[in-house]
Amino acid sequence: MKNKKVFVSGCFDMLHSGHVRFLEEAAGYGDVYVALGSDQTIRDLKGRSPVNTQSERKYLIEALRHVKKCHINSGSGILDFLDELKRVSPDIFIVNEDGNTPAKAKLCRKLGIKYIVLKRLPQTNLPARSTTSLRKECLIPYRLDLAGGWLDQPFVSKLGAGAVLTISLEPVIEFNERSGMASSSRRRAIELWQTDLPEEDREKLAKILFAFENPPGTQIFAGSQDSIGIVFPGLNRLDYNGEYWPEKITSRHDEKILAWIEQHLYLVPLDPRPSGFDVFKGKIITLSKVRALAAAADGCWNAIQKMNLEAFGRHFRASYEAQVGMFPEMTSSAINKMIREYGKKSLGWKLSGAGGGGYLVLVSRQPVPGAIQLKIRRKHV
Repeated sequence: MKNKKVFVSGCFDMLHSGHVRFLEEAAGYGDVYVALGSDQTIRDLKGRSPVNTQSERKYLIEALRHVKKCHINSGSGILDFLDELKRVSPDIFIVNEDGNTPAKAKLCRKLGIKYIVLKRLPQTNLPARSTTSLRKECLIPYRLDLAGGWLDQPFVSKLGAGAVLTISLEPVIEFNERSGMASSSRRRAIELWQTDLPEEDREKLAKILFAFENPPGTQIFAGSQDSIGIVFPGLNRLDYNGEYWPEKITSRHDEKILAWIEQHLYLVPLDPRPSGFDVFKGKIITLSKVRALAAAADGCWNAIQKMNLEAFGRHFRASYEAQVGMFPEMTSSAINKMIREYGKKSLGWKLSGAGGGGYLVLVSRQPVPGAIQLKIRRKHV
């Protein structure tokens, strides 16, 4: 009986045991054909060049006994493998959780290809590995805003004071550019500090990063929640009142609270924001809308302190709805369809960042199949 054809795609930069384990699992379903992201695609999506060139990565992949053949993708973007997929004509398409996107699932349904999402599970007695964890700069965190995003912009908070809630994230996943995870601020932090955050006063470091990202002459400012969210570990509340810098920063490092957030927060990948995307188009900023956003952030903060999941989900959703009310371009028909699909089993949802796209962030009591869970950066002891 002829083996089924299994199709996988990825960058496979700095080949490690996590890659091999994934390909080994995929080989359990049939003959594995690897669609390899080109050097240019990695630069476009990750904002950096690969450590190993596409030719070297192809050589390494094809040397593995689990792989039948490897192709370098001829396309670009999230679906850079379209021509290769048609050429291979597989029976199965397999992805990891952080490679799972609605666009891939939809494509497979259209073409009649079985779509399988695998969890990242290391081989027995081996540590969990990712390309990000092997890169020196991986020690610089990302950040996710939980609620109140946009209130760090003076043109919003001058209409009404309010808080932005952020969590600092260990870089166990390498998030794409323009996905709302403060990747551009993180790149600036890497330029400043290379491998890790210095052991200095956190607010001083955050101000340095904010100033570095917004030099004199900047017209559209990156909000200070990005730099603060990266530098300050744990959960943080940033209270804004019409200025670029918050009046007050309140941090929480209670292990029970941080573990509780990790347990109930899930990310479903969306496509990154497209080039030329203008979130300010059609904006409607009013006092009532700003107050609704501030109230939702307060509600989220209080719910988290009490670890009240239903209230957290309700206010989490209210924060998103208040954002979209002011910036309608944040959402789209495709995103709304995703929300209808995942919202049935979730308590609340929003988009990563305030610019739309990137990830659909869900508050859920139960695990969300195919979704990503995060690791919050703890305070160094």
